[in-house]
Amino acid sequence: MRVVDGVAEIADVDSTVAVLGEVAEEYETTVQAVDARYVVDRAHLERAVELADRAISRGENVAHDRGVEVLLYAAGRRQIDQAFEMGLQEGRVPLVVLVDGGDESAAADAVVEELSLDDTPTLGEYNRARVFEFFEISERELAAMDGTLSDAVRERVALLDVEK
Repeated sequence: MRVVDGVAEIADVDSTVAVLGEVAEEYETTVQAVDARYVVDRAHLERAVELADRAISRGENVAHDRGVEVLLYAAGRRQIDQAFEMGLQEGRVPLVVLVDGGDESAAADAVVEELSLDDTPTLGEYNRARVFEFFEISERELAAMDGTLSDAVRERVALLDVEK
């Protein structure tokens, strides 16, 4: 899995999704863009990919598209419309884009070019309040657990299988 990050100006979500789909098809890979303000770290995305692939291999996937299934796990949601909240948004947004399978290196380069991603590091630069709200984590819960916010988010991602 490759991850590229940066800030991009998204004028139209649908056309941007189409461009990313073309990159994925050309390089035979999965490309999924996520609002970086919701992604706590690389391990968050790695776990989402792992669990999405497991669901697909078992025939338990909700989405027909692997990238959308990864997004569902990254969001810890079974409802696609709810998961899209952490997907692409219009405007100047911090992004993390995962590229998995196929020619990852060439696809990652194409993503940077197509989205005109600047080189601002965004992976791990999440919005703490947004993450707490989106993943329904409280300060009390975090204080009670023996771990970090990243651990709590990965727990939510893993719990998606239990909630099916």
